[in-house]
Amino acid sequence: MHAEDHWITTPLTADLLRGALEVERTEHGVLPHRLPARARAQCADGQLAMAESQPSGVRLVFRTRATAVELETLPTKRVYVGVPPRPDGVYDLLVDGRLAGRASVPGGNTLTIDMTAGTAEQRPGPAGTVRFSGLPEGAKDVEIWLPHNETTELIALRTDFPVEPAPDRGRRVWLHHGSSISHGTDAASPTTTWPALAASAGGVELINLGLGGGALLDPFTARAMRDTPADLISVKIGINLVNADLMRLRAFTPAVHGFLDTIREGHPTAPLLVVSPILCPIHEDTPGPCAPDLAALSAGRLRFRATGDPAERAGGKLTLGVIRDELARIVAQRAAEDPALHHLDGRDLYGETDAAELPLPDALHPDAATHRRIGERFAGLAFAPDGAFAHRGTGDQVP
Repeated sequence: MHAEDHWITTPLTADLLRGALEVERTEHGVLPHRLPARARAQCADGQLAMAESQPSGVRLVFRTRATAVELETLPTKRVYVGVPPRPDGVYDLLVDGRLAGRASVPGGNTLTIDMTAGTAEQRPGPAGTVRFSGLPEGAKDVEIWLPHNETTELIALRTDFPVEPAPDRGRRVWLHHGSSISHGTDAASPTTTWPALAASAGGVELINLGLGGGALLDPFTARAMRDTPADLISVKIGINLVNADLMRLRAFTPAVHGFLDTIREGHPTAPLLVVSPILCPIHEDTPGPCAPDLAALSAGRLRFRATGDPAERAGGKLTLGVIRDELARIVAQRAAEDPALHHLDGRDLYGETDAAELPLPDALHPDAATHRRIGERFAGLAFAPDGAFAHRGTGDQVP
């Protein structure tokens, strides 16, 4: 049964996937999506389309006696003009919850992005295969976490023993929404994004709607969260609204209320945690928009800068400081009638002391070590006995 001519090919169906809200059939196989088609149809933004198709938190989960596993995929690699090539996306293999392998798929489609010109061009490329062998004998739960930052079409799953969907272990489901930081930009691998680390520490099943550049209080995202079964919910709000310079304070406050109202329509009693931005020095007191630092780009480095004027705060422009104050006020106001609503200041996850020790390499995104710190901090706060996501015996249910 271990020879390659005895591979068993298992159809790639939704019951083998966790963390995706929808699975699209393509000419090559299947493409996991983190936003449903109805939501995608309501926004023509290419950045959002790219982000939601990158399977952060999405994994194949099955039970098997296999000792060898192959997954054939067609990845889409990003290339930024003027900066060094990005490393290939990483596939993490877990056996009974423990990391047992890590590999990448070379080749694939190429999306070339010119941030100076604001253009993007995609070229087709070949599919590839990631193989894991030497797995322990006997029945086991196997998870293959897909690259969090690489759009990944799944073509074929091959094993040397049959597979079946893994049983429900009764773990609570945590639904999280945030920006590229939650998406996992610059994390080392899909299981080491901060939400994945926090989910592992908290013993919960993760659905990660961290969308690079896409945490913009979009109503279609709120509706997707409303309609997704979950026990625990969190929304991390702020950085994208500032670096996109998308709205003013007058629009921000009712937009937050509307976003939370929509989530509550589907999850009236589930713990709901509102998380304000982590420290980001360039935007603490300076509004957006955010732009690439052209001097750094000319030197082959990707770095960002804030282009707004601090004086514009008087006219309602948003900064991280303004957003933190307003989120704290909104949650305090709503919590008087919603005892399952909670607030977490993002600086408790990454603040001034952390920034001195682990500065943001591109002035915007945490590195791998900082993802680990944020994940550990979030788990220690949210899943603590007195935390927002503590087991309380009531109010935690999948609708």
